[in-house]
Amino acid sequence: MSKTNAPVNPLLPEKRKRLSPGIVVVVVLVLAIVAAVGVDYWRKHSKVEVTASGKPEPTVITGPGTDGKGVTVGKAGAKTNIDMYFDFRCPHCEEFEQATGSTLDQLVEDGTATITYWPLAFVSPQDSPRLANAFAASAANGKALSFVDAVYGDFSKAWTTDQLLELGKQLGVDDAKFQAAVSGNTYAGWLDSISNASNDRKVTGTPTVFVNDKLLDADKMTPDGIKAAVG
Repeated sequence: MSKTNAPVNPLLPEKRKRLSPGIVVVVVLVLAIVAAVGVDYWRKHSKVEVTASGKPEPTVITGPGTDGKGVTVGKAGAKTNIDMYFDFRCPHCEEFEQATGSTLDQLVEDGTATITYWPLAFVSPQDSPRLANAFAASAANGKALSFVDAVYGDFSKAWTTDQLLELGKQLGVDDAKFQAAVSGNTYAGWLDSISNASNDRKVTGTPTVFVNDKLLDADKMTPDGIKAAVG
């Protein structure tokens, strides 16, 4: 007598194969790696787009290259100077810029204050110096404020050398000297000198702000706090 298969009872639950925990972990890790690679590619290859803000570019009073001196912009004779120590890869600096940037811009525009930029390299040994050097090259062409606005305005971007060169084009400083400065790290020696100057001033983190040589407390680093300090 031949054997026949027993009929399947539709009321019984179907048995399913379960993935082992190890397989699940591997799949999650692979997906995480793929996502990370995708994000990294986007940060390094995303398009550079600068939207004109209409803000006037302040005059560069002291340009990059002067040993131990930051880049000062504004109107000569302003009663107040604001020293700003920052790192282009510092997320707290980006937050500070977003919160107080318009206030600082107004103080400079109306002649109340000058700003001295001190770009440092606390956060990333590779990325921070590259951005600080490109800032110097832009400031030498009268585009200090526009550069700061653009980089902090798209903080998630990697700002590779190619992206910085493209930014220069969009800021109108696309000459051979600018390209050579960005690609060749022309301002490395100057950046070392202002790093030493910041050490002499006991700057240990970013952002750090001085108003007329007086350290601004962390809880005063707000639009109202800055206005009060300026007086």
